[in-house]
Amino acid sequence: MVEVHRTPAARFDGLTPPEALVGTTEVEVDGTALRLTHLEAGAADGHTVVLLHGEPTYSHLWRDVIPPLVDAGLRVLAPDLVGFGRSDKPTDVDWYSHERLAAALAAHLDVIAPDEVTLVVHDWGGLLGLPWAVEHPERVARLVMTDTGLYTPGGFPSQAWSRFRRFVERTEDLPISLLIDGGVTRELSDDEKAAYEAPFDTVASKAGARALPLLVPTSENDDGAQRLTATRVALGEWRTPTLLLWGGADTILPSSIGEGFAQLIPGCVGLELVEGAHHFLQEDAGVTLGQRIARFATEGW
Repeated sequence: MVEVHRTPAARFDGLTPPEALVGTTEVEVDGTALRLTHLEAGAADGHTVVLLHGEPTYSHLWRDVIPPLVDAGLRVLAPDLVGFGRSDKPTDVDWYSHERLAAALAAHLDVIAPDEVTLVVHDWGGLLGLPWAVEHPERVARLVMTDTGLYTPGGFPSQAWSRFRRFVERTEDLPISLLIDGGVTRELSDDEKAAYEAPFDTVASKAGARALPLLVPTSENDDGAQRLTATRVALGEWRTPTLLLWGGADTILPSSIGEGFAQLIPGCVGLELVEGAHHFLQEDAGVTLGQRIARFATEGW
């Protein structure tokens, strides 16, 4: 039986946005019982916006994005993926697979967001959220993609990403805040860095953060490659309104990737670069991002 770590709640003292509450959901994935968490804010009867974070962040990434969404009358959900944030963390790197990660996300969303949503994905939130979207098109009213990707046959999306993967592969005790600080144009404060370290109170609890970069497939035989390939094919016929918001200074997943998605997706209403924002554009331009998503979710443009 896999060991599951639960980060002490006290590690998150003072980190819940004032607009939000922390919710919990109990699920079972491949025989492993897990408690998954999410931030919830806004009008209970409003249209739901789901914000999916990536590697190695958690729902805290969206703290500046949430208030403009709440102000627009929307219901906001920001889940913590399994292995991240306040959610439970299997401590065996080998536990993490595309199938288990996808199953955990689907089970979580079935409980907290069973109806139609605007889905917002970032980084690994796209590798998990985009397949979920094309497999549940009736539950996606609109789609927002930010600095994310899918399967890249034969290699990595950039040299910067390749260096990141090699670093993760050889580093057991990942410096979480250092990785995030390298993906923003401004300088994170000590308190902001501590907030990103908060979920990982032990080296073993970082198993998910270590596993995900190694799960990005580079050949058709790799775990997840076939599902991500099928997702790309489905996006080629995707007519649900889709907005792409990309960090103009992102060197990890550069805007050329966004341009490829804009050309691929028939329902794309546009690719907008957020000038001066790096990979974690939520840190560099969170309020601007939230205002743009709110307009798209409420007005459709």
